[in-house]
Amino acid sequence: MFFRSFVAAAIVTLVAAGPCVRDYIVKDGDICDKISTAQGVSTYQLGVINNGIIDNECSNLTPNLKICLGYLGEDCTTVYTVARGDTCEAIAAAHNVNVTLLHENNPQINPGCGNIYIGEVLCVASKVIVPPPAVGKSFPMPSTAMPAVPSKTPQPVANDEEDLPWCDEL
Repeated sequence: MFFRSFVAAAIVTLVAAGPCVRDYIVKDGDICDKISTAQGVSTYQLGVINNGIIDNECSNLTPNLKICLGYLGEDCTTVYTVARGDTCEAIAAAHNVNVTLLHENNPQINPGCGNIYIGEVLCVASKVIVPPPAVGKSFPMPSTAMPAVPSKTPQPVANDEEDLPWCDEL
Protein backbone atom coordinates (compact mmCIF):
# COMPACT_ATOMS: atom_id res chain seq x y z
CA MET A 1 0.00 0.00 0.00
CA PHE A 2 2.78 2.42 0.95
CA PHE A 3 4.68 1.69 -2.26
CA ARG A 4 1.56 2.27 -4.38
CA SER A 5 0.92 5.59 -2.59
CA PHE A 6 4.55 6.58 -3.02
CA VAL A 7 4.51 5.81 -6.75
CA ALA A 8 1.23 7.71 -7.18
CA ALA A 9 2.67 10.72 -5.31
CA ALA A 10 5.80 10.62 -7.47
CA ILE A 11 3.73 10.54 -10.66
CA VAL A 12 1.56 13.45 -9.45
CA THR A 13 4.72 15.40 -8.60
CA LEU A 14 6.18 14.79 -12.05
CA VAL A 15 2.94 15.67 -13.82
CA ALA A 16 2.43 18.80 -11.69
CA ALA A 17 5.82 20.15 -12.74
CA GLY A 18 4.77 20.56 -16.35
CA PRO A 19 7.09 20.82 -19.33
CA CYS A 20 10.12 23.06 -19.44
CA VAL A 21 9.15 26.32 -21.16
CA ARG A 22 12.57 27.99 -21.11
CA ASP A 23 16.00 26.44 -21.30
CA TYR A 24 19.57 27.66 -21.34
CA ILE A 25 22.90 26.31 -22.55
CA VAL A 26 25.66 26.89 -19.97
CA LYS A 27 28.63 28.93 -21.17
CA ASP A 28 32.19 28.88 -19.90
CA GLY A 29 32.45 30.94 -16.70
CA ASP A 30 28.73 30.77 -15.84
CA ILE A 31 27.62 30.57 -12.23
CA CYS A 32 24.03 30.18 -11.04
CA ASP A 33 23.55 33.81 -9.95
CA LYS A 34 24.99 35.10 -13.24
CA ILE A 35 22.59 32.89 -15.21
CA SER A 36 19.69 33.89 -12.94
CA THR A 37 20.32 37.60 -13.41
CA ALA A 38 20.85 37.40 -17.17
CA GLN A 39 17.91 35.08 -17.82
CA GLY A 40 15.38 36.52 -15.34
CA VAL A 41 14.96 33.45 -13.14
CA SER A 42 15.32 33.26 -9.36
CA THR A 43 18.31 31.47 -7.88
CA TYR A 44 15.86 29.22 -6.00
CA GLN A 45 13.86 28.29 -9.11
CA LEU A 46 17.01 27.53 -11.09
CA GLY A 47 18.25 25.20 -8.35
CA VAL A 48 14.95 23.38 -7.75
CA ILE A 49 14.14 22.80 -11.40
CA ASN A 50 17.61 21.44 -12.03
CA ASN A 51 17.85 19.37 -8.84
CA GLY A 52 20.10 16.44 -9.64
CA ILE A 53 21.70 18.33 -12.52
CA ILE A 54 23.08 21.35 -10.62
CA ASP A 55 24.59 20.50 -7.22
CA ASN A 56 23.71 22.41 -4.03
CA GLU A 57 26.76 24.67 -4.34
CA CYS A 58 26.27 25.25 -8.08
CA SER A 59 29.84 24.16 -8.61
CA ASN A 60 29.31 21.59 -11.34
CA LEU A 61 28.20 23.73 -14.29
CA THR A 62 29.97 22.74 -17.48
CA PRO A 63 29.88 24.45 -20.87
CA ASN A 64 27.16 23.17 -23.23
CA LEU A 65 25.09 21.71 -20.36
CA LYS A 66 21.40 22.26 -21.14
CA ILE A 67 19.37 23.34 -18.11
CA CYS A 68 15.74 24.28 -17.66
CA LEU A 69 14.84 27.77 -16.43
CA GLY A 70 11.09 27.43 -15.91
CA TYR A 71 8.20 24.99 -15.93
CA LEU A 72 4.81 25.71 -17.46
CA GLY A 73 2.76 27.42 -14.74
CA GLU A 74 5.75 27.61 -12.37
CA ASP A 75 8.02 30.13 -14.03
CA CYS A 76 8.69 33.29 -12.06
CA THR A 77 10.20 35.90 -14.37
CA THR A 78 9.52 38.85 -12.06
CA VAL A 79 12.84 38.90 -10.26
CA TYR A 80 15.08 41.18 -8.24
CA THR A 81 18.83 40.93 -7.66
CA VAL A 82 19.76 41.52 -4.01
CA ALA A 83 21.98 44.53 -3.35
CA ARG A 84 24.00 45.62 -0.32
CA GLY A 85 21.78 46.67 2.57
CA ASP A 86 18.63 44.96 1.27
CA THR A 87 16.24 43.41 3.77
CA CYS A 88 13.22 41.23 3.07
CA GLU A 89 10.94 44.02 4.26
CA ALA A 90 12.52 46.58 1.93
CA ILE A 91 12.52 44.22 -1.07
CA ALA A 92 8.87 43.26 -0.46
CA ALA A 93 7.79 46.89 -0.07
CA ALA A 94 9.64 47.99 -3.21
CA HIS A 95 7.81 45.34 -5.24
CA ASN A 96 4.37 45.76 -3.62
CA VAL A 97 4.29 42.27 -2.12
CA ASN A 98 4.19 41.23 1.51
CA VAL A 99 7.05 39.42 3.24
CA THR A 100 5.01 36.20 3.50
CA LEU A 101 4.61 36.09 -0.28
CA LEU A 102 8.31 36.87 -0.72
CA HIS A 103 9.12 33.86 1.49
CA GLU A 104 6.63 31.62 -0.35
CA ASN A 105 8.27 32.43 -3.68
CA ASN A 106 11.74 32.07 -2.16
CA PRO A 107 11.53 29.28 0.41
CA GLN A 108 15.31 29.17 0.77
CA ILE A 109 15.17 32.44 2.76
CA ASN A 110 15.34 31.77 6.49
CA PRO A 111 12.68 33.30 8.80
CA GLY A 112 14.93 36.17 9.93
CA CYS A 113 16.01 36.89 6.34
CA GLY A 114 19.63 36.77 7.43
CA ASN A 115 20.76 34.51 4.62
CA ILE A 116 20.04 36.66 1.55
CA TYR A 117 23.23 37.71 -0.16
CA ILE A 118 24.41 40.30 -2.67
CA GLY A 119 23.80 38.97 -6.17
CA GLU A 120 21.14 36.43 -5.18
CA VAL A 121 18.13 36.63 -7.49
CA LEU A 122 14.72 36.53 -5.78
CA CYS A 123 11.25 36.01 -7.21
CA VAL A 124 9.14 39.09 -6.42
CA ALA A 125 5.94 38.07 -8.21
CA SER A 126 2.54 39.12 -6.85
CA LYS A 127 1.40 35.48 -6.53
CA VAL A 128 3.09 32.19 -5.71
CA ILE A 129 4.47 30.95 -8.99
CA VAL A 130 7.60 28.92 -8.18
CA PRO A 131 7.92 25.14 -8.01
CA PRO A 132 7.74 23.54 -4.54
CA PRO A 133 10.99 22.77 -2.73
CA ALA A 134 12.85 19.68 -3.89
CA VAL A 135 13.55 16.99 -1.31
CA GLY A 136 17.21 17.03 -0.33
CA LYS A 137 17.95 20.31 -2.10
CA SER A 138 19.58 23.00 0.00
CA PHE A 139 20.64 26.49 -0.97
CA PRO A 140 23.80 27.37 0.91
CA MET A 141 25.15 30.87 0.55
CA PRO A 142 28.10 30.61 -1.84
CA SER A 143 31.41 30.77 0.01
CA THR A 144 32.35 33.90 -1.93
CA ALA A 145 29.00 35.66 -1.33
CA MET A 146 28.60 38.74 0.83
CA PRO A 147 25.51 38.94 3.06
CA ALA A 148 23.16 41.75 2.04
CA VAL A 149 23.20 43.05 5.60
CA PRO A 150 26.54 42.43 7.30
CA SER A 151 26.41 41.00 10.81
CA LYS A 152 26.34 43.46 13.65
CA THR A 153 29.40 41.95 15.30
CA PRO A 154 31.56 44.78 16.65
CA GLN A 155 34.71 45.29 14.66
CA PRO A 156 38.00 45.35 16.54
CA VAL A 157 39.41 48.77 17.25
CA ALA A 158 42.63 49.61 15.47
CA ASN A 159 45.67 48.79 17.56
CA ASP A 160 46.60 52.35 18.37
CA GLU A 161 48.65 53.28 21.46
CA GLU A 162 46.04 55.86 22.49
CA ASP A 163 43.42 53.09 22.75
CA LEU A 164 45.53 50.90 25.03
CA PRO A 165 45.14 51.19 28.83
CA TRP A 166 48.05 52.42 30.89
CA CYS A 167 49.68 49.82 33.06
CA ASP A 168 48.28 51.43 36.23
CA GLU A 169 44.74 51.24 34.76
CA LEU A 170 44.81 47.43 34.71
